[in-house]
Amino acid sequence: MNPEPISAGGARAAEPAAHTAPRRRLHSYGLLGRSIAEGVGSFLLVFATAVAIFSGTGGISSPLGVGLAAAAAMVAFGYVSGGHFNPAISLGSAAAGRTSWKALPVYVVAQLIGALLAYLILWVLFQDHPELTDTREIFSVLANGYGTDYQLGFPLASALLAEVVATALLVAVFLGASARRIPAVSAAFAVGVTYAVLLSILAPITGGSLNPARSTAAAIFAGGDSLEQLWLFWAAPVLGALIAGLIYRSVDLSVSDAQHGDDTDEDVDFLADEADEADDANELDNADVEEAKAQHPSGTATGTAAGASAAAPTKMPRENDDDARGFFDGDDDGGRPGTGRH
Repeated sequence: MNPEPISAGGARAAEPAAHTAPRRRLHSYGLLGRSIAEGVGSFLLVFATAVAIFSGTGGISSPLGVGLAAAAAMVAFGYVSGGHFNPAISLGSAAAGRTSWKALPVYVVAQLIGALLAYLILWVLFQDHPELTDTREIFSVLANGYGTDYQLGFPLASALLAEVVATALLVAVFLGASARRIPAVSAAFAVGVTYAVLLSILAPITGGSLNPARSTAAAIFAGGDSLEQLWLFWAAPVLGALIAGLIYRSVDLSVSDAQHGDDTDEDVDFLADEADEADDANELDNADVEEAKAQHPSGTATGTAAGASAAAPTKMPRENDDDARGFFDGDDDGGRPGTGRH
């Protein structure tokens, strides 16, 4: 058991606050735990989306309700999995180097299961209602679509372009908000507001997909044209997510190259940085010990060394740097937070 640090005057030094609550990295929850969090968050987001659309005449608009649900899910479960709850965001995060590719299919399956469970519960609720006889007609209202038979009749090209651009913007906002050392609530607020704004724009065009998991669940229960047009609401979000993720990754890598040189191996450079920091810390500790001995020659070696350690500013590992700065800026494989390094 390590003794408590004692200053040169004999008083016990307080432990740094950062030691009391080290920030828990995403990879420490395990892939199973993270996939469960993604499934539950997807269930919450999809269920809230369906209810908001179905009861659009209520006191809160449908897009705003979806945005609030997205923010709530990110705050509630984001610290476990990163707060994707959307296959497009997971793909964009993987393309940006923030999520491992091996975790991507597990995340997507979990998100699909959560979305299907949400619509299954709605289907059961509708079945028990005496006045709702045609459940497929109800779910067709919740499904996404395009063409002359859907809402304002926007054609395929317009629907594709709108979904690609909107998804790219959503993924870009997610990557930007979650990469910075800002409080989790601020990141969730940014993503939630973006959901609300983009859905307001997309609603008359495609019904507002942005989320292939939700579109798949709605199409399965609606059937008919919704299933035939489902391909668009996978192709467009995938394309938009890849565009945003690759742009984010290229910018992130260019910043790293400018800081460390184009020919520098990032892993080797990272290890070298850590070694330099360790050497600096040792030199600082040794200097403080010598100074403490000179000032207090009668003190014991243990007490003096401990006092010097207490007097010197504690050097914390990077991954425990300030708990209040948010939980999203981590990766699945333990890379450096916010840098995309592995």
